[in-house]
Amino acid sequence: MKSQNIDVSANAILDYTKYYSEAYLVNEVKRYDVHGKKLFETSQKVYFGDVGLRNLIGGGEREADIEKVIENVVYQHIVRLGYQVYVGELRAGEIDFVCKKPNQVKYVQAAYIIDHDETRMREFGRLMDIKDNYPKYVISMTPLVKSQDYGGITHMGLREFLKNGI
Repeated sequence: MKSQNIDVSANAILDYTKYYSEAYLVNEVKRYDVHGKKLFETSQKVYFGDVGLRNLIGGGEREADIEKVIENVVYQHIVRLGYQVYVGELRAGEIDFVCKKPNQVKYVQAAYIIDHDETRMREFGRLMDIKDNYPKYVISMTPLVKSQDYGGITHMGLREFLKNGI
């Protein structure tokens, strides 16, 4: 809204987010401290329940948003797989998703294309900073990627993920 020079209060945004969440248009995802193993009470992240609706509101074909769209699609699929989903907080960054089921935890990063060392270090490096032994995944649309292991982290194509899950 700021980019469109619309002045709106924080309380109005919180109210509308609550209304949209209650109408199942968006999902509020809580943040989880990966090292401290606790939930944060504030600064949730919001994902749309329908990517088409997200694109309509966002203005349709916006190539700059492809990573956010992929992240939204990955979130929706993880929820469909039956996981409780959180956004992971590290001391130096964010993990896109901490996925939990009883006696099971998985970490997931979503990316568009991993074609530079800088991108590879950003996506894989954050997962390498987590010192537990739970499975870790990077899901991307990198062309011709087959499920492969990179330093103990599984790199998986988006199509494979949508077909087979994690």
